[in-house]
Amino acid sequence: MLLSGIFPPITTPFYPDSNIYFKKLEANVERYSRTPVAGIVVLGSTGEAIMLSDEERRGVLKAAREAAANHKVLIAGTGIESATETLRLTEYAAELGYDVAMVRTPHYYKNQMKPANMLAFYRTVADRSALPVIIYNFPQATGYDMPAEIVIELADHPNIIGIKESSGDVEKVRKMVEGTRPVKRSATVTETFDAVTARMVKAASEGSGPDGDLVSVASLAGSSKPSSSAVSVVGALKTRPKEVGFQVLVGAAHKLDPSLQAGAVGAILAFADAAPTACYEIYAAWKEGDAELTRIKQQRIAKAAERVLGGLGISGLKHAMDINGYFGGPVRLPLLPLTADLKAEVEQLMADIRN
Repeated sequence: MLLSGIFPPITTPFYPDSNIYFKKLEANVERYSRTPVAGIVVLGSTGEAIMLSDEERRGVLKAAREAAANHKVLIAGTGIESATETLRLTEYAAELGYDVAMVRTPHYYKNQMKPANMLAFYRTVADRSALPVIIYNFPQATGYDMPAEIVIELADHPNIIGIKESSGDVEKVRKMVEGTRPVKRSATVTETFDAVTARMVKAASEGSGPDGDLVSVASLAGSSKPSSSAVSVVGALKTRPKEVGFQVLVGAAHKLDPSLQAGAVGAILAFADAAPTACYEIYAAWKEGDAELTRIKQQRIAKAAERVLGGLGISGLKHAMDINGYFGGPVRLPLLPLTADLKAEVEQLMADIRN
């Protein structure tokens, strides 16, 4: 499955009493679906997923899935500390029709998270998961930084198709890209080289006759053997095969340009929750090979992205969303709302990033 492009890891809206505000969640997803982002990540770190109950996580996954446009890739954050619970939530996401499971590194017993533990955890999840898996490494939050060597070893698993690397370490990105270069797979894409998923195929097939040919979920995720043959899909969805490798996505918006130059294929950016088009413009300029425009677009958001996310966290991000017409709203305790001074700072940082 192709993972190129920009993906916002959406926030979870709350009422002032901390109950989930599902109508605002749906409205945000519908609006993201009209932007040029490649897809949407649900229950990432910025979704405050770690502070939701299992019932709430399932409710958020269901509401977001129902509100999302069919042409956007849907990634479900299903990582929980145990492999058993991770698989349960992944199975539910698969039943809803999600395309990919994003599984963060288990970290509570971080001193015991040796290479053997991580290898066993991810291989067990990937072996049994109905969805292709991407690893999620976020050491600033977990206190555990997965070594590049383990990622490279896991990249050989046919159901582990990529990683979200949120450390901000560009050299580590380069090392993972180089180390996984031998991994070659074939994914199904549209004629214009956008992602195709099983959910998209199903949506396209609903209005077609019985002669349409469906492609398998495995071929959509990326088979281990590249193929050059044409692929026929139902309805108006014209497709072709594309060779992809192990796909590295990054999570630091202020380092998107150098990360793409290092070999990343895209990014899951919390800053895209507030400014999806501004983030996409960096990626688009890079795809066009315009280094100067990429630099200018990167420079435009760098200060705001680093301060809002790195300094002020989810509270700052949600206020930036409010400024740009999305619903950010309150955070859940123990997170606290911004002071008036900090809100004014965010407003100043976002003054030229209104999209």
